[in-house]
Amino acid sequence: MRQPRYHLSQPLRDAQFLGSVLDSSISTRSFSLGRAAHALILKHLSPYHLIPSFLATHLVNFYAKLDRPTTAYAALRLHPSPCVVSWTALISGCSQNNRPLLSLQLFSSMLSTSVRPNDFTLPSVFQAAGAVPCHVFGRQTHGLAVKMGYLPRDSFVSCAALDMYFKTRLNSDAYKLFNEMPNRSVVSWNALVTNCLQDGRPDDAIDGYFGMVRDGHRPNTVSLCAFFNACAAVECLYLGCQLHGFVVRSGFEHDFLVENALIDFYGKCHKVTCAKKVFDEMHVKNNVSWCSIISAYAQNGCEEEALNVYLQGRRDGVEPTDYMVSSILTACIGLSALDLGRSMHSVAVRSCIDENIYVASTLINLYGKCGNITDAEQVFSEMHKLNLIAWNAIIGAYAHCGDAQMALSMFDEMTQNSTIAPNYVTLVCVLTACSRGGHTNEGMDLFETMRERWGIEPQTEHYACVVDLLGRAGMEERAYEIIKEMPMRPSVSVWGALLASCKMHGKTKLGRIAAERLLEMDPHDSGNHVLLSNMFASTGRWVEATDVRKEMRQIGVKKGPGYSWISWKNKVHVFQAKDLTHPMNFQIQAMLLKLRRDMESAGYKPDTQYSLFDLEEEEKETEVWYHSEKLALAFALICIPEGVPIRITKNLRVCGDCHRAFKFISGIVGREIIVRDNNRFHHFRNFECSCGDYW
Repeated sequence: MRQPRYHLSQPLRDAQFLGSVLDSSISTRSFSLGRAAHALILKHLSPYHLIPSFLATHLVNFYAKLDRPTTAYAALRLHPSPCVVSWTALISGCSQNNRPLLSLQLFSSMLSTSVRPNDFTLPSVFQAAGAVPCHVFGRQTHGLAVKMGYLPRDSFVSCAALDMYFKTRLNSDAYKLFNEMPNRSVVSWNALVTNCLQDGRPDDAIDGYFGMVRDGHRPNTVSLCAFFNACAAVECLYLGCQLHGFVVRSGFEHDFLVENALIDFYGKCHKVTCAKKVFDEMHVKNNVSWCSIISAYAQNGCEEEALNVYLQGRRDGVEPTDYMVSSILTACIGLSALDLGRSMHSVAVRSCIDENIYVASTLINLYGKCGNITDAEQVFSEMHKLNLIAWNAIIGAYAHCGDAQMALSMFDEMTQNSTIAPNYVTLVCVLTACSRGGHTNEGMDLFETMRERWGIEPQTEHYACVVDLLGRAGMEERAYEIIKEMPMRPSVSVWGALLASCKMHGKTKLGRIAAERLLEMDPHDSGNHVLLSNMFASTGRWVEATDVRKEMRQIGVKKGPGYSWISWKNKVHVFQAKDLTHPMNFQIQAMLLKLRRDMESAGYKPDTQYSLFDLEEEEKETEVWYHSEKLALAFALICIPEGVPIRITKNLRVCGDCHRAFKFISGIVGREIIVRDNNRFHHFRNFECSCGDYW
């Protein structure tokens, strides 16, 4: 039987139609559709020299834009009459797909064929030149553009050259070119403002915005977003609020890009209520909108609200992105919510963003700050590419857990076996690790050589770490000398570190000096008063301790209570010292009594120096036995099954008696106990603590 013949409809043979298909393939990033169009061109319009020139250029553009440079170059070689348009398509495709060296090489090849670049070619070349560290390419292209008459008259080419100079940190050349431009447009001003912002100069960005306004240009969406970002960077609430008023008057209040910038601005200026109001009034919300409001909550200590907004977004069909997951993980860190963090880790895996460098770095930070160093190490080892954030996260994780040896080992690996240089955050992490691990010599050597070895000037955070390092080692006097030699005014953290170490070692005279400085800086901080009072109480100077407490009452300063809490079955159980209000109080008291008998049989005796009240010895023993962390531990031993680590969080530093008691209990009951106080993690197991009694 004769098969029916199918006739190809005329549009599939039409060159204009096939060109539009190739354009559509680029916009939809559909490689298979473009290949199908190419096949139709070869089938119905070959041989190649008969293909219309514009269609051959479409083919070059398609392969170049979809990052197939080899195929694009082959299409250019077969082009019946290659011209500046086809060369520009190939050069711009390589530039847009982050192939700057190839783009510059192709530009050189184009010039060798005597094809003159036009005002579309040069911006692509400037874009490529801005992405390479060598300044020669950009300056040579600038010279060519001047010879051809495009600079400084053509605003499109001028903006591209301006952006190139800023990207290559040739700021003086950029400003010189900007001042030479005869017709500065809002686009050129935006290039100036956004590059100042990206270069970490928000004040210059603000000045550039006002220069644009004085020049008579009306700001557009890019201008407004850049200004809000600059105000957020310097936390200039007043200027940002003024611009918000301009946005409303100018009709930009429902431009979702401007609204996203507003949410970010208010979040970084700690006005979360304003950020939420902008978010709620948005007509159109995209992923950036949801990420911005979640980040605003997470950055301002509103972790539960951040989680609620995330859940609402998921119910509304919002897909998780790398930035959104990173923000939620940051909220989990603030809540010490390890289980929630693990749930978000699984979300990241399901969404195929767990290998994103920012998500992975935040995961390392999460596991490190929740005391799960094993998972932090695993995430770090599985990262294909390491950046400074990842190195800082793993070093900080070891520092938080007090493993100074591993922190120093990772720091050595980073500085010796990678091309990444440490920054001031890295050195804060390493100095913190040395402080908590008792590596005094290594820490001091690092501090004294950081300027020469890495060109990093010590900041107040570094001085605070060094004061803490020396103070823990009992060298408070040397720490005090370093404070007096500081080139900047000592911060609260510096004097606080000295006061804490003086309290630890009973140096009341120097401790009083530190306390006086602290009270001058912040007289209403209850923590400083309490630390001074406890220092006197721990050395038996009850009259002076009482005087400090009286002074607190006179000026209206109230001491915040010490809490310990533990999560079990989706509920947080909170305890205070001598707390009898818990529903399971009877069982808790019975467990404490049993533990005390077992511990005394094993040789434990309460350390009454941590009773900070003037009581008889027997009363002191009873008082220290009912500290909040012991009540939390008794509850955990009743409820949490064997084999599951017990995790307790405390808002103050764990006292010496509780620390010693937990070591005994870990061995007696054969359980792993993890305590996070306001300073570090303590892993108790088999009568020992990970801190080695140095904390």
